[in-house]
Amino acid sequence: MGRRGPHVAAIDQGTTGTRCMVVDAAGQPVASAYAEHAQITPQPGWVEHDPDELWRATCGVAREALGRAGLTGAAELAGLGVTNQRETAIVWDRRTGAPLYNAIVWQDTRTRGACDRLLREGAEPFVRARTGLPVATYFSALKAAWILDHVPGGRARAERGEICFGTVDSWLIWRLTGGVDGGVHVTDVTNASRTHLMNLRAGAWDPELLSLFQIPAAVLPEIRGSSGRYGATQAAGPLGGRVEICADLGDQQAALLGQACHRPGDAKNTYGTGCFVLQHVGAEPVASRSGLIATAAYAPPGAAAFALEGSIAVAGAAVQWLRDNLGVIRAATETDDLAASVPDSGGVYFVPAFSGLFAPHWDMTARGVIVGLTRYTTRAHLVRATLEAICYQTREVVEAMARDAGRSLSALRVDGGATRNDTLMQLQADILGVPVVRPRVSETTALGAAYAAGLAQDVWASLEAVADHWAADRIFEPRGPASERDRGYEEWKRAVERARGWLAGP
Repeated sequence: MGRRGPHVAAIDQGTTGTRCMVVDAAGQPVASAYAEHAQITPQPGWVEHDPDELWRATCGVAREALGRAGLTGAAELAGLGVTNQRETAIVWDRRTGAPLYNAIVWQDTRTRGACDRLLREGAEPFVRARTGLPVATYFSALKAAWILDHVPGGRARAERGEICFGTVDSWLIWRLTGGVDGGVHVTDVTNASRTHLMNLRAGAWDPELLSLFQIPAAVLPEIRGSSGRYGATQAAGPLGGRVEICADLGDQQAALLGQACHRPGDAKNTYGTGCFVLQHVGAEPVASRSGLIATAAYAPPGAAAFALEGSIAVAGAAVQWLRDNLGVIRAATETDDLAASVPDSGGVYFVPAFSGLFAPHWDMTARGVIVGLTRYTTRAHLVRATLEAICYQTREVVEAMARDAGRSLSALRVDGGATRNDTLMQLQADILGVPVVRPRVSETTALGAAYAAGLAQDVWASLEAVADHWAADRIFEPRGPASERDRGYEEWKRAVERARGWLAGP
């Protein structure tokens, strides 16, 4: 048991909202609070968040969750973990705490021109060898460079050390630990591995990468392990007292831990705004030859762990698009019954490449297409095609992962809000041809951050002890013949070819 109490808390700052979860010593959530924040889209391809709104949301959900848990004070918390949307970049003034610009979100494509220049210059092999990442708009270094170059005086101030750059975890930890009054400027290896600036094997900032991406070393946070004591929250802060912040990890790595996937070969898929398939590969990184990412995974202090990742840009965001842009549905929950009301998609295939295609294609020129429309098509067919698109994208990544890792999945653990949709989960099992396993706790990102904090504070003794708390809610077994799932998959891939290279012209 931890020194300061039987509970740990986690802040999960995601793409569309912020959650705080309180977890007891039995590894079970006892309270949670959530708040959405605005999506700022000043022009096509640009996606931003207000960093101050993220901070206000964090304060609000932390106070609400602690109140719902019935905790009388910070002394009842053994520790706090932070997890976050990973590649979103924030640049702020070290002296005043004011952001220089809105956070540029991982989905944002404004740095496509800079990516094209690096590709023309032949930088991709070097970048992949050092970072495990392709050159793409997804990652955060070019976003930070864009801010420094477009805010008057930004680059000069950065060179003088007046500016901080970080992903959302760095911003929140800096604010939680005091901000301008001595805030700690840190990140962890999992978040740093998504910047294009960290040498993946060394776990350290790489001077040659800093030069290539034009990021001054003076702006960078210190890289720490994913568990450890980074600093304490302020007495007057949202937790109402001093609590050790002792976990920091990117959201998908947190979900990997929350799903008890800590052994080589374990894999999970998180269904959120996008989809993120991660497979634990052990203590050495695996270089992908199939369009995946090599990335850091959670490891206990003094150890190293890595994963292969397939990042899918649009998953739940496609359902939001049906609701908010087209008005096809009033609520995401309608998709379950609507998709189940028809036996198939009526020959309709949807490739939601709204901001290009991520893994395994990495095509920044792709754009969304819907093919196979006829007078027979109804909104139920379009909704089903949208759910199938999530599943087909996942199959593409899982097949690439099997080629890179040299092993096929026997089952896929799933999490995230969309996993409550039984039709989606059954379609995923049918299209993959392997069982899909949904846990009792679907919000495994926040759970993983809480576990990492508890491990740092001896609430749990080991990863094995954490894994003992994992339990399945339902297993979706694949249905239908392999020939049927393969036929649909081949048609899907034909649709993907229609989407690819759209911006490049004929």
